[in-house]
Amino acid sequence: MKDAAVSFAKDFLAGGVAAAISKTAVAPMEQVKLLLQVQHASKQITADKQYKGIIDCVVRIPKEQGVLSFWRGNLANVIRYFPTQALNFAFKDKYKQIFLGGVDKRTQFWRYFAGNLASGGAAGATSLCFVYPLDFARTRLAADVGKAGAEREFRGLGDCLVKIYKSDGIKGLYQGFNVSVQGIIIYRAAYFGIYDTAKGMLADPKNTHIVISWMIAQTVTAVAGLTSYPFDTVRHRMMMQSGRKGTDIMYTGTLDCWRKIARDEGGKAFFKGAWSNVHRGMGGAFVLKYP
Repeated sequence: MKDAAVSFAKDFLAGGVAAAISKTAVAPMEQVKLLLQVQHASKQITADKQYKGIIDCVVRIPKEQGVLSFWRGNLANVIRYFPTQALNFAFKDKYKQIFLGGVDKRTQFWRYFAGNLASGGAAGATSLCFVYPLDFARTRLAADVGKAGAEREFRGLGDCLVKIYKSDGIKGLYQGFNVSVQGIIIYRAAYFGIYDTAKGMLADPKNTHIVISWMIAQTVTAVAGLTSYPFDTVRHRMMMQSGRKGTDIMYTGTLDCWRKIARDEGGKAFFKGAWSNVHRGMGGAFVLKYP
């Protein structure tokens, strides 16, 4: 029992170190993605100063905010890994037992498919309940443009959490929570469906070359990410509403956010920063594969 606990602790810490390295390495791409997603909902980025795309964002951030701004909010992203993994470990088997107990994948595929979505959604929602404020803070810090001092809204992670809590209460730290859970379910549906289809097309899935397996995994991850990306955009836009009062509030709720983005910015707006997100995912996998 003791050896098992030590082994788990080592794996947990090793995973944390790997995640910290990966997240830190791709943080600039995450920063670009977030700014492109939320700039229309930011009080600090006026219409004439909005970023035109990925390249414009990459060039202007170091000039206007300093190079270290690419990693603003990354600490919250790294810290979030540990409770998320611990919670996933604690609840993963429990939810699988509830939703997938006694279900045969081969003879009850659709029931297995629905159970997989339900267990994944439940596990994701449970984890989010605990770590969402960190996710929220990471987004707000990334979107907090300016070089320093008075130009910025928050001094750091703690200041962000305290200010929003004082302004809006606990609700303010959970803006966009519901659409985040919806996004998790959509992502899992796309990933699960596409991955199983891809595996079914292979002659010998168990003995597939590692390069082919990696390419399939990356393609499936990218497609699933793009499928669920509009939900990610809406949740980050909703996060930007916390701390606002009166006429400063852009969206009255999630449905209003969907409607106004589509009406005012067009369907493409839901995918702003999506390619940066794809590159971030591939970059993270590359860092972990080739440290």
